[in-house]
Amino acid sequence: MSADKCPVDHSSFASSSKDQCPVDHSTRSSWSTILSRHPQDGHGAAELPDTPAPPANLPLDRETSSIPRTDGGNWVYPSQAQFFAAMARKNHNPNESDMKVVVPIHNAVNERAWQEIMKWESRQGGDKCGGVKLVSFKGRPNDLSPRARWYSLLGYSPPFDRHDWVVERCGTRMRYVIDFYTGHGGGSSPRNVSFFLDVRPALDGWEGVRLRTERFWQRWVGGLWAEPAKPEGIHQKP
Repeated sequence: MSADKCPVDHSSFASSSKDQCPVDHSTRSSWSTILSRHPQDGHGAAELPDTPAPPANLPLDRETSSIPRTDGGNWVYPSQAQFFAAMARKNHNPNESDMKVVVPIHNAVNERAWQEIMKWESRQGGDKCGGVKLVSFKGRPNDLSPRARWYSLLGYSPPFDRHDWVVERCGTRMRYVIDFYTGHGGGSSPRNVSFFLDVRPALDGWEGVRLRTERFWQRWVGGLWAEPAKPEGIHQKP
């Protein structure tokens, strides 16, 4: 196998080897996500076999995310050239001029997903062992989660994408489900798009059940016993 190629069997969900790229490049995700482990020179087509060469004038620089890996360092987002090549390989007919808009939005939404996971992981002890880290993720745009299916039955639009992210906290691995919804913000421009992320631990293990139960208790039950907030901006006259 060529040393330039990603050494992963992408038919598997995840791997524990730190030398492997844990992203499923075969997934037809709406984001065409192609996070890789390290920046490279060139257009990155070597990471994706049979990927068409992107236009030569697309930028090759890549942004380092705030999302830590298990072996140190942080994950690196694809360049505009790599993103174009991945979309072309999946027959999405990408527009070269759109890359400067699509790639930053893609990166920002993934950063938001990590922030939402960190809210769940707050006060769970991950800081005692170097922090929570992203092990792998898999795009599953064609698989509705049970919650998304229920919302669809209620008349809501289904998510345009779904990811399953596996994180590690002090040796414990847990899967998070992320449903990506889209809507339109203010203004008449078609590019005025807003995003809503429904992020929660999967209920396939005790740790996920525990976190979900604690969140439910704090939000719904705990609020019944909380002291009413004092009104602000009202001062009693002497």
